[in-house]
Amino acid sequence: MSTPYSEYEAIVATVQIYIDGGRSGRSDDMKPAFHETATISGYLGPDLITGPIQQLYDYVDSTDAAKDLQGRITSIDISDTVATVRLELDNWAGHRFTDMYTLLKSNGEWKIISKVFHLHA
Repeated sequence: MSTPYSEYEAIVATVQIYIDGGRSGRSDDMKPAFHETATISGYLGPDLITGPIQQLYDYVDSTDAAKDLQGRITSIDISDTVATVRLELDNWAGHRFTDMYTLLKSNGEWKIISKVFHLHA
């Protein structure tokens, strides 16, 4: 059985909320994309960031808006109530990131439950 296209659209809309929050530089704008128990992991330079998603919110609120941020989804894989997404982000305050998300469909809505990222040199 194939996944309805509406599920892909809903996942893209969730990821877009995150991108828009990066552009605005306000974590409150991106919070609706994440499940309340979401986690984050990755390296900022030599520093491993891992734990509650609040760390992302703190980072976003401490930096300037990334008004020129460009995001491109390169893959989406869905299996009923779980999904994975790969997102390429260019020009987040001059940086390039590759993000990988695991999403969970909770109460009829897709939410990011985990974010793993790579900061490109």
